[in-house]
Amino acid sequence: MEVKLFQRTQRELAATINEVIDKYWKDDIDEPKMIELIQKLYTLNKTKMVKNGQYTTIIRQQCGKKRLDVVSCVVELNNEKKVL
Repeated sequence: MEVKLFQRTQRELAATINEVIDKYWKDDIDEPKMIELIQKLYTLNKTKMVKNGQYTTIIRQQCGKKRLDVVSCVVELNNEKKVL
């Protein structure tokens, strides 16, 4: 699956996150690939995704709670790997 890693706007970032997670839920991509893509998107677009320790309003509105739960879990996994 090819996605642009550097997103121009918060709306484009949200659409890409939705696409990646939806493809995972439909079994079009496997779990390691989904985790890799979400981690890269988060790392490279953190300022568009998070402000003051919370997801931005546009990201919350466009992605929804279930998808952001997945993103949060992936980010936590990545943080645990760095600690180990």
